[in-house]
Amino acid sequence: MSSEEKFENSKDKLGGEAKEGLGKLTGDKETEAEGRAEQGKAALKGKAQDARDSVKGAVDGMFGNKDKTD
Repeated sequence: MSSEEKFENSKDKLGGEAKEGLGKLTGDKETEAEGRAEQGKAALKGKAQDARDSVKGAVDGMFGNKDKTD
């Protein structure tokens, strides 16, 4: 996962936490639920990116990374 992807996921997660907290503070159940949903979406996106990176690593390990310049 690239640094940019990690930053975006962290930003989305923190935004969801803030929205959930605001919903709790104001008693707005809809905003609270939206915040939890945003956090879940960020978590799923992170897991998908981690899985993609694992598959890429396995393929690079099996066939060698032709782009690597060591």
